[in-house]
Amino acid sequence: MTQKTTLPKADTAEKTRKWHFLDASDQVLGRLSTKIAVLLMGKHKRDFAPNTDCGDFVVVTNTDKLRITGNKAEDKFYFRHSGYANGAKTIPYKRQMENDSTKVLELSVKRMLDDNAMRAKRLKRLRLFSGAQTQFPAPKAAK
Repeated sequence: MTQKTTLPKADTAEKTRKWHFLDASDQVLGRLSTKIAVLLMGKHKRDFAPNTDCGDFVVVTNTDKLRITGNKAEDKFYFRHSGYANGAKTIPYKRQMENDSTKVLELSVKRMLDDNAMRAKRLKRLRLFSGAQTQFPAPKAAK
């Protein structure tokens, strides 16, 4: 009996993309981020290959109702640096959730994806909304 390994083609992966709609209400941030990262990478598919971008589209609503466990609401902060002297900025989790709750989930998912050329393409397939959306933007035609 011969066994053959089949690799997915890029054009077939493009044609078989599905849309997943998730509600973030009362979901734990890390667990939801892991689920989203798996869907964006395509690891849930039978014909997954790490060198092809075969993930799906993901739409997440109600990101303002995310929850986190433990004391992270007081202890967690977001750090960025401009590159200049004294350019460090830290934003506490609570303030970031008040300002832009989609940024919290986006950063969490971004940091779970591999840091390679496919990460930007995968993140383009992620749509985040802070409230309950009834109208979603139409998907753009693939180039």
